[in-house]
Amino acid sequence: MNYLLILNDPPYGTERSYNGLRLANELAKDEKNKVSVFLIGDAASCGIAGQTTPNGYYNIERMLKILALKHCAIGVCGSCMDARGIKPEAIMEGAHRSTMSELTGWTQEADQVIVF
Repeated sequence: MNYLLILNDPPYGTERSYNGLRLANELAKDEKNKVSVFLIGDAASCGIAGQTTPNGYYNIERMLKILALKHCAIGVCGSCMDARGIKPEAIMEGAHRSTMSELTGWTQEADQVIVF
């Protein structure tokens, strides 16, 4: 199956992005699945490198890195990055500046689209 997860919420303050990434990681455990994650709106901040959280607290960057190691595509909305002053060099390794055009293609290819 081909899954696309679209995250809208910031990395911290709500648990929606956290829960979306938990699901993405579970789906990615099955090597037959293709999992893509698109960070849009306030979720663009999820892709920023160098996140430091207290011990025992989840770390969104670490969760995304696990997905990247599983060869999952991670796109960050370029317009959303610009609106938030996020420079391309601030994005973590394994994620890339993306576009609505790429999101459209991923959506058309997906068997299931899940929005958080």
